[in-house]
Amino acid sequence: MIHLPPIPAPPLLRRWLVLIVITLLATIGLAALHIPSAALFAGLFIATILALRGFAPDGVNPRLVIAAQSVLGTMIGMLVQASTLRALGGHIVAVLIVTTATLLVSIAAGLLLSLRRDVDPITGALALTTGGASAIVSLAAQFGGDDRMVAIVQYLRVGLVTASMPLIVALAFHPPHHHAAAAHPATAPWFIGLAILILSGTLGLLLARVTRLPAGTLLGPMIIAGAITLSGIAPGAIVPLPLIDLAYALIGWQAGLKFTLSRLKQVGRALPAALTLIILVNFICAGLGVLLAHLTGVSAYDGYLATVPGGIYAALALAISSRTDVTFVLAVHVLRVVMLMFAMPLFVRLLRRFTAPGMANDV
Repeated sequence: MIHLPPIPAPPLLRRWLVLIVITLLATIGLAALHIPSAALFAGLFIATILALRGFAPDGVNPRLVIAAQSVLGTMIGMLVQASTLRALGGHIVAVLIVTTATLLVSIAAGLLLSLRRDVDPITGALALTTGGASAIVSLAAQFGGDDRMVAIVQYLRVGLVTASMPLIVALAFHPPHHHAAAAHPATAPWFIGLAILILSGTLGLLLARVTRLPAGTLLGPMIIAGAITLSGIAPGAIVPLPLIDLAYALIGWQAGLKFTLSRLKQVGRALPAALTLIILVNFICAGLGVLLAHLTGVSAYDGYLATVPGGIYAALALAISSRTDVTFVLAVHVLRVVMLMFAMPLFVRLLRRFTAPGMANDV
């Protein structure tokens, strides 16, 4: 008998298999501990560990990330409540005040970071600004900041905030423990939910491309699915649960795989200061979330999820899994992104005008 030598698996394929298998096992373990959105946090933690060890894939295909965001947007659209939208309108002043405060806190932290000699004011201000990480990185390149450092600190911010959510929630807010299926039981056949997902994803992404919506890969499908939900055409439909878990895992991987040692080394000596300020902003925004809850009458848990300084997908996933007011959480996050899009370019221009070239910190 002729024994053929085994064909070694390609390194990239091996890395993906390790990531997938360990994420699946971690998801089962976290779900057994009643961690909401277990697949998302398992994907984030496992991808981060493997990336830091140098045994992770380089990243998730952008098309898969868009598909995952579309799944989440469609799922949120199916949970939209007209009553929440009306109630939000009645508290718009309070929401605007707290949302503005979260932006100002993150910008102030960035300016504190720029007190270091190796961080210029524009880079510092943009590095810690909360909301719209990809848009902020593009602004850094456009206005002469260090877009590489801005990108790394932004990824660090999103990763730390996302990773800390389950711990802060467990220690401070004690949400109800419900799986998405239990919180929003399907009363329509699974293929109805799948059909809405395909329709909402296709039309929603087209809408996002035509209108250039901020966070369009999430909001476009959400708008279409929300319109279908409010019309009453398909009551009780939900996205099939295996697709939800797959989308969560992809979003977790996409964030975790950015944490390589080489990227962290690029931040250099500014890394401890950046970490400290990210943690500080996270706690301040949690306090602002409690204030928002007091002013609007929502739960402290909803207030916290609405004001977390980043990690919108994790915040929405927690809201969905815990049977809380997803519409409110989403609306506050979207408002913050829209305010950022308008205000940040103006702020950077003012910063450039009042920061003379000779006053810029030496790198």
